[in-house]
Amino acid sequence: MSTGSMGLWEIIGQSDQSPICAFDHEYRMIAFNRAHSDEFFRIYGYRVQIGDVFPDLFLPEQADVIRGFMTRALLGEVFNVTEEFGDPELNKPYWDISYAPLRDAHGTIIGAFHHAKDISARLRAEAALRETEDALRQSQKMEAVGQLTGGVAHDFNNLLTIVQSAVEMLKLPNQKEERRARYVGAIGEAVGRASKLTQQLLAFARRQALKPTVFDIGGNIRAIDEMMRTLVGSRISIEVDIPDGSFAVNADTNQFDTALVNMVANARDAMGGAGRLKISARAVQAIPALRERPVIQGDFVAVTITDTGAGIEQGERARIFEPFFTTKPVGHGTGLGLSQVFGFARQSGGDIQVESEIGSGSSFTLYLPQVAAVEKAEAVAAVDAEGNDVVRCVLVVEDNAEVAASTVDALDQLGFTTVLATNGVEGLKEVKADAARFDVVFSDVVMPGMTGMEMGRAIREMNVGLPVVLASGYSHVLAASGTDGFELIQKPYSIDHVSRVLRRAAGTRIREAA
Repeated sequence: MSTGSMGLWEIIGQSDQSPICAFDHEYRMIAFNRAHSDEFFRIYGYRVQIGDVFPDLFLPEQADVIRGFMTRALLGEVFNVTEEFGDPELNKPYWDISYAPLRDAHGTIIGAFHHAKDISARLRAEAALRETEDALRQSQKMEAVGQLTGGVAHDFNNLLTIVQSAVEMLKLPNQKEERRARYVGAIGEAVGRASKLTQQLLAFARRQALKPTVFDIGGNIRAIDEMMRTLVGSRISIEVDIPDGSFAVNADTNQFDTALVNMVANARDAMGGAGRLKISARAVQAIPALRERPVIQGDFVAVTITDTGAGIEQGERARIFEPFFTTKPVGHGTGLGLSQVFGFARQSGGDIQVESEIGSGSSFTLYLPQVAAVEKAEAVAAVDAEGNDVVRCVLVVEDNAEVAASTVDALDQLGFTTVLATNGVEGLKEVKADAARFDVVFSDVVMPGMTGMEMGRAIREMNVGLPVVLASGYSHVLAASGTDGFELIQKPYSIDHVSRVLRRAAGTRIREAA
């Protein structure tokens, strides 16, 4: 290398605004640029000199760290580190430091060097950006909570108005029987709609209690094909494309049917009641990157519903799965259909994707985990709904006094004998005292002290063959872990439905005993 070249390299090194220093195998300084001298003085108050043992110039807690880095470079390693060096009383910036060995013309390592860059300003900017993003996300969360609260209040107030009006009409004297029946029917319908509303909200929040079973998606689609054709009307043609073979998944079959109907209804509305709808299913080996999630590898079944509607604006695609968000006119949609699909997919280990082009329609793809084959469940023989002698005594476990009183009263009127326990501990005590006097236990899930699930497991461990039926409006335990094999009735429930379930459960015990 010529002298001129050496002079040029020195000029380049001295012109670099980032600190550069070289050292030998004894960790002594053999070269450094002006930036290195100035920065070291700024952060330690000392001007480095040729021959200084570099690690000895650092504070004791920093000396071993810098010596370790230098040793790695002297052994031939090329690497980058991010580290905080300096005197806290003067300046202690973060550095991005590159290390590499120095080799002579024969390739022998004669020392090493590092090239440092102060990244403190960048890290501060990144931290400020994260704080801004966190604040924005929090603001968006609060906006979503406000929208959700407003939507829930609006829908429930409408339902309560119906109930209140019907109750007031029923109180009027001399009402004709047909009007009384109409008002009672209106109350029942309002309660049913309120129950569906809460289930849709729990589905979006992924807090519903699912009952996963293995079923073939193709079979479910074919089973409700006629209902879907009635739903969309005669001006929309439906094409079903499901190749031969098994498309088995492990999910809640009822929630899948509901999700399918919600997507079909959404497509119908997007097409204004006229167009073409295609429903297809296929096996795939991954879920693509969606929203905040990366690609998920695995075996999945993808169910795609494609319409020929107007398409979805780019800005609306990110919000269409939010509860109560709808592009439909007031009174033409709750904004909960697609949120149910989203919640069901996520809680089942899958996801939902939307692809759309303005003027060319939209495609919604529901991904669910695929399993090997459909398992055939044993059919449970039906118990005669009129067989009141099947159930002699029901242990009702409910901590809410009003719910307990109404349930016991209704069961008594239907011919059941009931014993009431106000919590799980009392319920378990009743069973331990005399399990033989009960035919079935009907218990709430969420109770203080001992939950219905915990009580049910304790009864199961007693091996007395006493069936337990659970009831819940919502339980995070059920949402996270399932029903653990117990029969579950969702609140609000009709007493007729409770009666049928209790008789079926008790009948199963009687058959086992026989």
